[in-house]
Amino acid sequence: MSTSALPEPTEPAAAETEAQAGRQTDDQTGTDPNAAVRGPRRVLVVWTVVLAALVLVVDQLTKWWAESSLTLGDDTIPLVGSLLGLRLIYNPGAALSIATGMTWLLTIVVVAVVVVIVRMVSRIGSRAWAVALGLLLGGALGNLVDRFFREPGFARGHVVDFIAYANWFVGNVADIAIVGAAVMIAVLSVLGIGLDGTRHGGDEKPAEDEEGANDVPEVPASAVTTDPDPAARPEPTEEPGSTPSSRADAEEER
Repeated sequence: MSTSALPEPTEPAAAETEAQAGRQTDDQTGTDPNAAVRGPRRVLVVWTVVLAALVLVVDQLTKWWAESSLTLGDDTIPLVGSLLGLRLIYNPGAALSIATGMTWLLTIVVVAVVVVIVRMVSRIGSRAWAVALGLLLGGALGNLVDRFFREPGFARGHVVDFIAYANWFVGNVADIAIVGAAVMIAVLSVLGIGLDGTRHGGDEKPAEDEEGANDVPEVPASAVTTDPDPAARPEPTEEPGSTPSSRADAEEER
């Protein structure tokens, strides 16, 4: 009794079988395929939070020093000629004393910005973005603390500013962090570096190379010569009346 050979699995079926085997192996070993991505991302999130906390602490400490060492209404104490100095003021508005009569609205805006930053931090995948968002989050929280807990009341507090930039405006450490973050974000955007660390538009060139590699001219089937099977070649026929000796003489003459 003859048995027929079992058909070999096709390529899609074999690939699906290998994928299922890989998933079963991951389930048995308890490994997560996304763990390699979440690990570095978790580290970047920690860096961002630590940097934000550092900016917040430095900002509040310098504001405490300014209130205890400087007097409101005094002239500017020069540090670098007339370009940089120290002068204590309380700012109810934003930078450059914008929107001084809408402190509560600025507080709402800052809270919304903080929420957006926190959501962005959870998807971070770049060290540069970690630094930028850490500076931005720390600076926003530094001024938000003033809005919540300083006079004249909750969500209407005035921000402590003490770093005078010539006759232009007076700021604080939180403002420096925010400006630095804005510059970094602008540079990263110009370079095309996304929040996850990938470069936008970087796949265009490889795609073109792949397309060019696929543009190989096809050779027509008629131009392809194949070597026939030697076993299928017809054997030479012997001429009538020829003998082995005559055939040997003919071979020697050749």
